[in-house]
Amino acid sequence: MKRNLVYVLTVLMIAVASCSFTNRTFENDDKDKLLLDLITYVLEKGHYEPKSIDDDFSVEVFEDFIDILDPTKRYFLASDIEDFEQYKFQIDDQIKNTDITFFNAVYERLMVRMNDAKGIYKNILKTPFDYTENETINIKYEEESFADSKKELQERWRKQLKYATLGTYDAKLKRLTEDNEKAEKEASKEKSAISVEAEIAARESTENTLDEFFDFVDDLERKDWFVQFINSIVDEFDPHTFYFAPEEKEKFDTSMSGKFEGIGARLQKKPEGAKIVEVISGGPVWRDQRIEVGDEITKVGQDGEDPIDISGMRLDDSIKLIKGAKGTVVDLTVRKVDGSIEVISITRDVVELEESYAKSANIIKEDQKFGLINLPKFYVDFEDYSNRNAASDVAKEVERLKEEGVEGLILDLRDNGGGSLKTVVEMAGLFIKEGPIVQVRSSGKGKDVYDDKDERIQWDGPLVILVNELSASASEILAAAMQDYKRAIVIGSKQTFGKGTVQNVIPLDNIVRSNEHGDLGAIKLTTQKFYRINGGSTQLEGVKSDVVVPDKYSYIDLGERDQSNPLKWDKITPADYQIWDGYIDYDKTVESSTKRMAAHPQIKLIEENAKWLKAEQGETEISLNYEVYKAEESKDKEKSDYFKNLSDYDSHLTFTSLKYEENLFTKDSLLREKRNRWHKNLAKDVYVEEAVNVLQDLKLNNIKHTKLASVKD
Repeated sequence: MKRNLVYVLTVLMIAVASCSFTNRTFENDDKDKLLLDLITYVLEKGHYEPKSIDDDFSVEVFEDFIDILDPTKRYFLASDIEDFEQYKFQIDDQIKNTDITFFNAVYERLMVRMNDAKGIYKNILKTPFDYTENETINIKYEEESFADSKKELQERWRKQLKYATLGTYDAKLKRLTEDNEKAEKEASKEKSAISVEAEIAARESTENTLDEFFDFVDDLERKDWFVQFINSIVDEFDPHTFYFAPEEKEKFDTSMSGKFEGIGARLQKKPEGAKIVEVISGGPVWRDQRIEVGDEITKVGQDGEDPIDISGMRLDDSIKLIKGAKGTVVDLTVRKVDGSIEVISITRDVVELEESYAKSANIIKEDQKFGLINLPKFYVDFEDYSNRNAASDVAKEVERLKEEGVEGLILDLRDNGGGSLKTVVEMAGLFIKEGPIVQVRSSGKGKDVYDDKDERIQWDGPLVILVNELSASASEILAAAMQDYKRAIVIGSKQTFGKGTVQNVIPLDNIVRSNEHGDLGAIKLTTQKFYRINGGSTQLEGVKSDVVVPDKYSYIDLGERDQSNPLKWDKITPADYQIWDGYIDYDKTVESSTKRMAAHPQIKLIEENAKWLKAEQGETEISLNYEVYKAEESKDKEKSDYFKNLSDYDSHLTFTSLKYEENLFTKDSLLREKRNRWHKNLAKDVYVEEAVNVLQDLKLNNIKHTKLASVKD
């Protein structure tokens, strides 16, 4: 949506020209006030459906900000909330006047209360928990009020800590009991002694977890909390408008492109430095082979310069030192798993996150071969579209599958949260001759129709698209277009996520004339809504599958309709398009599949499991009595065993990697392991099994099949 971004920036720059931010006088001339002023201005001028910043808006921000900071109500007291309520109807005025009094008041009190909390949990965890008492805790915290006194707050902490420790106590008790049964008779312990030992170990584990949490909190700076306040304001406009602090913008770009420049390792903060928790296949560390999972980086130097000790440093700051441009060298002081210390120099490179990219597999059923392409997201490099992106990668996988001789194709968009709209239009063009793919409308403007203008078709054979409740945005555009053309049969949930809006990421530095505060970050702004070519929006309603099958999410609230402040559903005039003429028995194929799924015992079991998960989610009053806990655990174990067939299912389909990938396995055993694990899971997937059945039906029922042109790489 580059042309829309240019339009939005132009509008904002014209507005800024008449109301320059550089000439505004702020009380303290600080970055927070500049951000508040700038972001609210962008929201009012650039958002698809801007809101009035009034008293109602003020109340929403007030309640949401408190909830973000203290969702379990274990920091603030009721008296704190009473103090804050003087601002409840003033926040809108403060926003307009770039006044951050409300934020300052809440932030300063939160720091006091969090410091109090450290003493509270330490003190509570000194005393053993009595799991024979008959007491409960309500974990539906939104229904709870704030504690009236410090004594009541301590009691709330006690119950929450007891609840957090209960499962750990059970696990440690089981292990110690098993160890005791294996011990010599004369060395065995009394049952009560084992229980005491398990209880002590469980409290220690909970304390360590909280120590790590508060260590993380201590690393946060005031600016990190201010970002939460800004997003409390931004979130009132719609659930997909979001402010990125500079570091978060970089992470967003990485997630969308699937690559970054660095050493190729995932890190976890430790008191001594940064621990290696994963080595990314194909990256510099993986190629070097001297650093392994479990090693800890304690110092970081830049190509021969004096190293910097990163012990106690924020993880984000450590990562900034370790990452760097391709071709540069970083010197890492590493404490190996065996305790030895080494200085290891690594040349940084572009690291590709393989799990973000499209991948494909052959499916063998009897004497027929089909292809499956899994697409986790519609990724793109915002800086350079010619680099690797979802559309070009899927095109390559389609061509490779054709060379393998597949007779039908499955495109798996389950759990695909979307991404680049441009890649959707290009990808849809792989499967149709030409025509509109999606319609887009900006606020107060007419619609734009995005077309595939390339008459070539890369895949003209049978096509099935798999979706679920987590298929969103770009996934819904592609599924909807193929459904409207009757080009593919969509199998999956009753409806997909229902995100029918378009966002543009706007760097705030591009809007101000000059800035003395450094990088201001960016705002992901909802600027448009998209519509199917039949005129209907996917907003809230999503895409309704041709063949509806339940899954574990079927009864859980997680779609757009369950988000805060979603935009409404509407429709516009349809685009001019012609239905695909390659299938002569589309409806019969859908009918046959629907009947198969309705009678399938695995599908019935999945639906039963989904209903059980919904019921479990509704259980909010939890017993803190160990015997009751064990009885509930026993019931859950029975249900778990009952649903074990879900993971034991065997479709009797065979999955293999493509030839080009098998050649890579000789150099990359980790890639082989990942693919073997993926194929094993696919063989248990009843939805993939049915997709293959549908491909067979399409092939059998549709004798009319004209040879069409294909695209070569």
